[in-house]
Amino acid sequence: MSIKDKVIGIVAEQAMLERSDVALENTLEDLGIDSLGLVESIFAIEEEFDIQIPFNANEPQSSDFDISNVQAIITGIERLIAEQKN
Repeated sequence: MSIKDKVIGIVAEQAMLERSDVALENTLEDLGIDSLGLVESIFAIEEEFDIQIPFNANEPQSSDFDISNVQAIITGIERLIAEQKN
């Protein structure tokens, strides 16, 4: 399963939606994921990919990790995984 498919699965589970209801351009807010759901999603992603996401819940705009939409999250995870391999 690809990174994209795993992330969509995690996001869909948090939003209590079908995977097919999650589009790459959706924001987490579009999908009904609140701040607690965001934190739970981040934990699930970290566990799934064995990565540490640089995330400041109090100031997400100052984070290096873009959570603006599903595609941005996937791109960020791919970057973190690539950095870990170096």
